[in-house]
Amino acid sequence: MTVSFDQFKELDLRIAKILEASRVEGSEKLLKLLIDMGDEKRQLIAGVGKVYEPESLIGREIVIVANLEPRTMMRFESQGMLLAAHDENGNPVLLMPEKETPSGSKIT
Repeated sequence: MTVSFDQFKELDLRIAKILEASRVEGSEKLLKLLIDMGDEKRQLIAGVGKVYEPESLIGREIVIVANLEPRTMMRFESQGMLLAAHDENGNPVLLMPEKETPSGSKIT
């Protein structure tokens, strides 16, 4: 499936900094993240807990889809989605900017 350039432009991709991270009780892979998007803070629920320890994520900058419809996972609302690839073992690898970038910066 392909998308048009206009459809792609509708995605709001931004840089966010992880301020807090904790495990979601009852899940091996879900982490609850509090992120800073520059002008607002949001909660994300991300399935990266089998690979990343919560404390190792604090202070990292990540790429998120900011205008994704909120979704509830294990009683918590996720207000966006972080972007990750998968390594050769199928484990998630966070997409991060090459150098420090202001929170909330749009990806163009």
